[in-house]
Amino acid sequence: MMGIGLVCVLFALFQYTEHRVKLNNALAQAEKIIENKAEERLILDQPLNTPKTTPAPPMVREQFDPNENDVIGLLEIPKIEAELPIIEGTDEEMLEKGVGHYSASVFPSDGEQILLSGHRDTVFRKFGELAIGDRIIVKMPYGTFEYEIKSTEIVDKDDTSVIRPMGEEVLVVSTCYPFRYIGDAPERYVVYAYPVQTIQPL
Repeated sequence: MMGIGLVCVLFALFQYTEHRVKLNNALAQAEKIIENKAEERLILDQPLNTPKTTPAPPMVREQFDPNENDVIGLLEIPKIEAELPIIEGTDEEMLEKGVGHYSASVFPSDGEQILLSGHRDTVFRKFGELAIGDRIIVKMPYGTFEYEIKSTEIVDKDDTSVIRPMGEEVLVVSTCYPFRYIGDAPERYVVYAYPVQTIQPL
């Protein structure tokens, strides 16, 4: 029994380490994407007589067309001191690296539902500490967007009614619930956040 227990512990440690490596790699990619766009903005803002290398213009929303599994941006949640990479797609492969963007939903500035999802036991460990009024910041290659949490709800894990047209821009973030549940959680905790401020372009 002790041997089996040791194997289980080692396997869990291996999984956790593997997840951290993938998360850190994706985070570095996301930071680089955002940093590059910020540098381009600074270069373009320099006086015309300043020697510089001419970069490509900062990306606009119309140019942003990611593929599945691409690192597409950064999710910042100041309340829980979280800075997480956003990955295009919500398959397990993507969720192992960060927060997944549901591909059938839109992106910031599109005026509809933006749906993000992440695991409660990895990227959203402190998700339960969030409250109405807390802010969520989404940094994309074409701009930075801030949202304020207005409401939350708990739904069955198979409830797909969360995915729907909303007639306005809403950032919807979901994770498994209860937060401390062992095994496959039976429910989902869903946060609805609405635009506060848009800074565009970077």
